[in-house]
Amino acid sequence: MLTAVTRVRRAGARALARRYRTIRQGTSFHGNEGVFLMAMILDGKAVAARVKADLAERVRVLRARGIVPGLGTVLVGSDPGSVKYVAGKHRDCEEVGIASIRHELPADATQRELLDVIAELNADPACTGYIVQLPLPGGIDQNAVIDAIDPAKDADGMHPYNLGELVLHTRGALTTPLPCTPNGVLTLLDHYGIDLDGSEVCVLGRGITIGRTIGLMLTRADVNATVTLCHTGTKDVAAHMREADVIIAAVGSAGFVKPDDVKPGAVLVDVGVSRVADESGRMRIHGDIDHGCYDVAGAYTPNPGGVGPMTRAMLLRNVVEAAERAAGE
Repeated sequence: MLTAVTRVRRAGARALARRYRTIRQGTSFHGNEGVFLMAMILDGKAVAARVKADLAERVRVLRARGIVPGLGTVLVGSDPGSVKYVAGKHRDCEEVGIASIRHELPADATQRELLDVIAELNADPACTGYIVQLPLPGGIDQNAVIDAIDPAKDADGMHPYNLGELVLHTRGALTTPLPCTPNGVLTLLDHYGIDLDGSEVCVLGRGITIGRTIGLMLTRADVNATVTLCHTGTKDVAAHMREADVIIAAVGSAGFVKPDDVKPGAVLVDVGVSRVADESGRMRIHGDIDHGCYDVAGAYTPNPGGVGPMTRAMLLRNVVEAAERAAGE
């Protein structure tokens, strides 16, 4: 894949790879048309735990040399979802031995105040990498904020320079931070032995966090997938989904993908997050993929517990790799 990762593939993962190849060849898991085994769950929590264990060892080596990787976070306002997400990142840091640097600004902070914090983090040698939690309050130019981040400290992998490197270099190893969610998706699929070479991948949603950026990674020579990006201007989204070997859904619309939209045996990656009230009025997290699709799929990511943990693990990886690069490793 795109970055080094400990490739521990269990028997179940090898079996899934065989099943996936069979589906792409047009036959069922049982050899009889229309009869399929239960779909494989692509467990992001378990794979993220393996990634973090590897990172903890790499951090131990760095600390033995007197190098302490540090993750900075910048939070503007007190949105409950953002507060919870940032807190989770710092818990992850503690797990692997990365130092935490927190900056919190009020919701009415000006763009100038935010840019001053970014300049401080750019100059802080204790900060190996950092993120500005999005979305930002109205009145702040998000693009100007991202532009101000030092590309070498871009823990989210979203700076224009780093995205440009991804566009330019379609072959060979990359030495710049990679976008966390796309990298997490590809690392998860790779762990389970899902070979995307020649696959038809339908990406739903053109947001910068996943939709537009994952296409850059999927079409690199070492992945070699064919990508269709669907968005609000796409005339027949369902037709594209029905032709796809892999659907990556990131539209933020609960249950957007229905069972009739899914090719039997397809791999389903659910990135979308919506909060929907249940019968008691309690808000529950729902993904973009209707649970009925699991009966049709060959493999799927649960939501929550699929892509989310992988995204956070890739953030840590970007920080550790930045520290290793700075140390000349």
